[in-house]
Amino acid sequence: MITILKSADRGHLSHGWLDTKHSFSFGEYYDQDRMGYRALRVINEDVIDAGQGFGLHPHRDMEILTYIISGELAHQDSMQNTATIGPGRIQRMSAGTGIRHAEFNPAESEAVHLLQIWLQPDATGHTPSYEEMEISDDDTHNRLCLLASGDETDGATTWHQNALHVSFSLAPEKWPLGE
Repeated sequence: MITILKSADRGHLSHGWLDTKHSFSFGEYYDQDRMGYRALRVINEDVIDAGQGFGLHPHRDMEILTYIISGELAHQDSMQNTATIGPGRIQRMSAGTGIRHAEFNPAESEAVHLLQIWLQPDATGHTPSYEEMEISDDDTHNRLCLLASGDETDGATTWHQNALHVSFSLAPEKWPLGE
């Protein structure tokens, strides 16, 4: 059975500098009926104000995919990765045995709008790793684009879970649920 969770029905918190919607229980938002789905633990939609973000913090044994909708997000981590990603790039980080990282919006006036998806890995203790991937509107327009896979599939990032993450956009005339 497929359950449709509309945006307005997700958990919503506003922290002033961060406006966030949660599909599953996360942080201060708790819903005992939405604790995740199998290995899928987090689907968060965040809007982070200019010059704001998350300071250095740890993660362990989690597969994290960040997808930028608009704006830019800067990333620094304990593996010496430093990057700023915007629309058309995704970032995959395996926290594995442990990693520390910071994420922030480097813009002076524009918010960054992003999705972050977290999966529990297939096993604990993987070596931490980091990848980026470029995608275009042509890659996702009216077709599936593989963003992450448990296999080393050409063109996709690789995470430690038997799961596929795909992206697509449908032309309005093909959208079955309407606006």
